[in-house]
Amino acid sequence: MVSMKDIAKACNVSVATVSKALNGYADIGEPTRRLILQTASELGYLPNSSARALKTKRTYNLGVLFIDEGASGLTHDYFNHVLDSFKITAEKKGYDLTFASSKISGKHMSYYEHFRYRGVDGVVMACMDFQSEEARELVASEIPIVTIDHVFDGRISVVSNNFQGMESLVNYVCDCGHQRIAYIHGENTSVTKARLASFHRNLQHRGITVPDEYVLAASYRDADLAAEKTRRLLELREVPTCIFYSDDIAAMGGINEIRDRGLRIPDDISIVGYDGISFAQILEPKLTTLCQDTRAIGRIAAEKLIDLIENPKTALVDKFLVDGTLYKGASVKKLRKANIA
Repeated sequence: MVSMKDIAKACNVSVATVSKALNGYADIGEPTRRLILQTASELGYLPNSSARALKTKRTYNLGVLFIDEGASGLTHDYFNHVLDSFKITAEKKGYDLTFASSKISGKHMSYYEHFRYRGVDGVVMACMDFQSEEARELVASEIPIVTIDHVFDGRISVVSNNFQGMESLVNYVCDCGHQRIAYIHGENTSVTKARLASFHRNLQHRGITVPDEYVLAASYRDADLAAEKTRRLLELREVPTCIFYSDDIAAMGGINEIRDRGLRIPDDISIVGYDGISFAQILEPKLTTLCQDTRAIGRIAAEKLIDLIENPKTALVDKFLVDGTLYKGASVKKLRKANIA
């Protein structure tokens, strides 16, 4: 293994000078710095992580707490893109990732205990039960934390702008002439509350009243339950002309139920999804949906967490909203001509 002593010998400088060059100190000449860095690269030098941690008081390791109750793991259609962007940004800044585990050598550990055991510099929390005792223990700890799509007082959060996203969908559907609009939403979370508030408020601004039987609770990414709720809507005396779904997977369940009844989309009934996952753009007809900016969410979460770690006195602890983009698709029928360009 190549050491700093080897680099010093090859460059005919002291070990202290090599250390300064590798650690970014400013009190050496630029030609010497370039020579040392080039020589280190050519010799295949890799810094010792333990020595680096002792010197900097950091491990350059970020914890990832991602608990998907749907058991899709890193194949999750939305959060896999968020976490991939988080990973790319963190690695560019010199950080590795460690995913949470509830057991180490057969011994159960809380999230907090696991991340303290691993010595991470900070943690990103996403897609989990934020109200659980273990989550709250972690949030109350001294570890720097950024949450995604959930807000805790005194902690940085990066949140998709769900109010804006639903507003864009409602305005588009209303501009297409729809007034009988139903919504099969997800479970009771802060994301659902924001979308529901936006749904009702923007329809109210349009002078549209939504019957209670038009708003049904289901679960996110549950196509079967979405199909069941769609069945209930289609059996009403006055069937809605457009159905909103909690996400694009749920919309697929609705599509299956609608087609099983011999109905056509959007000729007989219109549908709207949420998230903008890739298959939504290859369906026939293409799904009208709200594309969340997963790349920006992951990048900002990594940047804010690393800033909090490296600059704890100046880092801004706040909620950072990320807007999405309406994808019009072709699953909403235009009931009247309107300016919807």
